[in-house]
Amino acid sequence: MSAPAPSSPVVVDAEPLPRQEEVLTDEALAFVAELHRRFTPRRAGLLARRAERRAEIARTSTLDFLPETAAIRADDSWKVAPSPAALNDRRVEITGPTDRKMTINALNSGAKIWLADFEDASAPTWENVVTGQLNLIDAYTRAIDFTDPNSGKSYALKPNEELATVVMRPRGWHLNERHLLVDGEQVPGAFVDFGLYFFHNAQRLLDLGKGPYFYLPKTESHLEARLWNDVFVFAQDYVGIPQGTVRATVLIETITAAYEMEEILYELRDHASGLNAGRWDYLFSIVKNFRDGGPRFVLPDRNAVTMTAPFMRAYTELLVRTCHKRGAHAIGGMAAFIPSRRDEAVNKVAFEKVKADKDREAGDGFDGSWVAHPDLVPIALASFDAVLGEKPNQKDRLREDVDVKAADLIAVDSLHARPTYPGLVNAVQVGIRYIEAWLRGLGAVAIFNLMEDAATAEISRSQIWQWINADVEFENGEKATPELARRIAAEELENIRAEIGADAFAAGHWQQAHDLLLEVALDADYADFLTLPAYEQLRG
Repeated sequence: MSAPAPSSPVVVDAEPLPRQEEVLTDEALAFVAELHRRFTPRRAGLLARRAERRAEIARTSTLDFLPETAAIRADDSWKVAPSPAALNDRRVEITGPTDRKMTINALNSGAKIWLADFEDASAPTWENVVTGQLNLIDAYTRAIDFTDPNSGKSYALKPNEELATVVMRPRGWHLNERHLLVDGEQVPGAFVDFGLYFFHNAQRLLDLGKGPYFYLPKTESHLEARLWNDVFVFAQDYVGIPQGTVRATVLIETITAAYEMEEILYELRDHASGLNAGRWDYLFSIVKNFRDGGPRFVLPDRNAVTMTAPFMRAYTELLVRTCHKRGAHAIGGMAAFIPSRRDEAVNKVAFEKVKADKDREAGDGFDGSWVAHPDLVPIALASFDAVLGEKPNQKDRLREDVDVKAADLIAVDSLHARPTYPGLVNAVQVGIRYIEAWLRGLGAVAIFNLMEDAATAEISRSQIWQWINADVEFENGEKATPELARRIAAEELENIRAEIGADAFAAGHWQQAHDLLLEVALDADYADFLTLPAYEQLRG
């Protein structure tokens, strides 16, 4: 255990890490402590409000646009602040954790933006939290390089070339950081990630012609956006930079936030940059909120729910319409495919799907989109170049033809696909394999040629829970039951043992991952986030 000073109420409860003193300075920790003291009580109130709203959804099985904010939606006069130059062209964004190799590859990728992720693509070990901050500082000072200890390959930033602009994503409101205590309390992970990054880099980024830009995850209401806005106002005053320097893009990845897009932009209007359509967390949120809403809310296999499904079209078209009406960027969803180095046939099919997806987004009016791998950057770039040409974005395309009703966003029963037995097997496979990697400190993991993160693991375990509790019967005549899920999970453990060998199996966290998946997928008391019980088992 170490602390910045013997009498300080800020305690770092972790083994020392190399170079941590560059991040965990007394001044930076004092800033994080001030964030905690000022804003954590409000955060607690907002988490309680989430539970109240979820109980209301369980009672009514519906959602609607808020009547109390109708005037904001009806007022056509307000817009968000103009985009800074560094965020005006966002046609391709690459996502990934802030390990040293990914930091270099993402900045060199040719994407306009890198989402530097401390959230779903990062398992929050203390080492990942601290070294991720160090890697970004080193990148901004161009003091970063990396040599892979296995291959011997070296990585460095390209000299004299424009690098991707960083938009950093802190953890969501629900997660704490157990290694940092203020007045004896764990600090919310969001304040640790945001606070350390902002304190060390805000002025440095301004000096580079950019700024402190953020993605805000798992937002569930405009009141949560209001809290972030107040954090930004305080933080800018604290370090002495102009108000409005911060820019935030909000992920619309919860079903409740989809009904408050305009209000979220309004609350952040001096700091807002755009909204993003986060597909996997959005589906997870639908299952979580409507899990006791009956058969009409049962989703089919996750890969069968494409962005062309009517309720997903309603969501994305409303997002584009809302953003452009208010002068904000609309950013599309993830292309999660990971190219195979051994199977060109797999690549060909996947690349065609990625192109079709990005062509559709560009045609619908999105200003940019996400990819998970550098090899996908040229594909997405070509789709948006074909529509944008030399224009940095298409915010002038207002999509006034879009008219989404409240019921359209939850018309899950408009799908004709049904859950399948192979879909259940895949959910178990992905769940076990992802959780095992997460427990080893890896948050972004290639599984079956897809980049999986905490969001995709959430939809996998949630679908297992939903199908069992909805008494789904599969095409082979078997019913979704706890016993069936346990049998498939046991078979998957044996398959993994045979696949990787007994020694590698013993060295991993496979049984632990198996047990944790079954806990969060089968318990009658549905855990709001699998990362909450998983964090209790995470080493480091």
